[in-house]
Amino acid sequence: MSDAPILLAIESHVAVITLNRPEKLNAFAGDMRERLVAALDQVAASDARVLVITGAGRAFCAGGDVGFMLELKGRGAGYEEVATLIEAGRDIVTRLAALPIPVIAAIHGVAAGAGANLALACDVRLASDEARFGESFVKIALHADWGGTFALPRVVGLGRALDLCWTGDVIGADDMLRAGIVQRVWPAASFAAEWQAYATRLAAAPATSVRALKANLRASLHRTLEQCLDAESVAQEACWKSADSAEGLRAFAEKRAAVFGAPAGDFGAAPSAASRRFE
Repeated sequence: MSDAPILLAIESHVAVITLNRPEKLNAFAGDMRERLVAALDQVAASDARVLVITGAGRAFCAGGDVGFMLELKGRGAGYEEVATLIEAGRDIVTRLAALPIPVIAAIHGVAAGAGANLALACDVRLASDEARFGESFVKIALHADWGGTFALPRVVGLGRALDLCWTGDVIGADDMLRAGIVQRVWPAASFAAEWQAYATRLAAAPATSVRALKANLRASLHRTLEQCLDAESVAQEACWKSADSAEGLRAFAEKRAAVFGAPAGDFGAAPSAASRRFE
């Protein structure tokens, strides 16, 4: 494996970004953030249908490098030096939000601080039974960043989000599953094979359906019922026009597995002019 701190591989329409600083539990340091931004830009320009973010070694990501922050404090660095790190985090999570394809966090070991919120910025989180999650900022008297205040209460509810952020407690895989932080948990021994199979399954799914579902389910959190109904109609038209729907219907009638592969169709801006008055 390369010693570069961020690795990107794309094969069979599945992109995998690996945080590669295992000796420090993949904590962000140096130019890792900027390298991750560059890798996300490569994915956006590629033919990938799914992105997986994972970590090398025994952790997903321990967050920011505390040693580096101590160095900043020790030489009296002003907040402007820290702000560049925060802005790099903004660049990462906004790029993840803009990707039209499914984005998966494959979490083994710890996901803490910025690592926890990087995972939350993904669409789906899959975990090994050895995974751990912590909003650990309060333990070093800092505030959650990387979009954690946006994502966490939407995932677990406000009360649970406050509890996790105020205490900084680290929770295990079972509690992560109960809280809705992760959607699947598998034994550590089979975890890599399981998340790879999950990603391959999504890469083989009908692209128009998958991308429209991502866009419309995310947008539903700030839409009215009428806007959601409009968006469903626009997306359904795009799906119907795709060659994948013909293949899906034939395969269902013939009692065989469908083989999808049509390019993603345009499912439009969805809400009607009338329904937009409610925004």
